[in-house]
Amino acid sequence: MAVDTSFDEEPMCEINVIPLVDITLVLLIIFMVATPFMTQSRLSVTLPQAITDEAKDKEYVTITIDKNANISVNEKNVYTPKEMEEVIAKKLMKVNEKVIIIKADLEIDHGTVIDALDIAKKLKPKKIYFATQHKKELK
Repeated sequence: MAVDTSFDEEPMCEINVIPLVDITLVLLIIFMVATPFMTQSRLSVTLPQAITDEAKDKEYVTITIDKNANISVNEKNVYTPKEMEEVIAKKLMKVNEKVIIIKADLEIDHGTVIDALDIAKKLKPKKIYFATQHKKELK
């Protein structure tokens, strides 16, 4: 029996990419698993409680938001964002220091507070504060 060796034995000119793809996928999986461990902080940090003291003799514009999402500006109830903006603008014109204090209930959703903050920012006050409980009142 004779073996037919008549086929062309040309050198292979293409790169075999299958091992390259395999190695790339393995590296991708390793990085996906290892990345969360690299972003976690190794330090344990206890954040301080807030201590605030509002001056009693100064007049500020105060936005109060209760747990039912009722909003008032210096004890005047407002019902729409447009009305809130108008009332805050009028109050800021009457006070010397352009300071706004936001008092939000602990149980209110953050979206309502952010909406009030956005309206307050539009009017460009000198400062905006968030009211918190005094440290000795917290338990």
